[in-house]
Amino acid sequence: MPTPPPRIQGIRGATTVTHNEASEILSATDELLRTLIEANELAPDDIVSAFFTVTHDLDAAFPARAAEEYGWNIVALLHATEIPVPGSLPRCIRLLVHAYTSRGRKEIKHCYLRGATALRPDRA
Repeated sequence: MPTPPPRIQGIRGATTVTHNEASEILSATDELLRTLIEANELAPDDIVSAFFTVTHDLDAAFPARAAEEYGWNIVALLHATEIPVPGSLPRCIRLLVHAYTSRGRKEIKHCYLRGATALRPDRA
């Protein structure tokens, strides 16, 4: 069966940090990016855009900065802070990447690391 042509798919991921410190936020984001890219076998040119959100208790660094350091200099990046929802997971970084891939939706590997595995135990 021939490989389907590449199309844009959304790939989700999340991770947590223990402290609101820039180095920890950037390190955890870098780990999430590497894991998501390797799991989905993405090349740098496959990435179209990335949307980062953080919980209201993280303000020491923009996670999108880790993507820039990763080499995503021509990728559209967006960063937002989530509203403080009661009972939400603390110190959480979420990511939505749009990328060209030949994988179907059921073949996409969403990545949840550290404490964020509680959000989607089926994806951890």
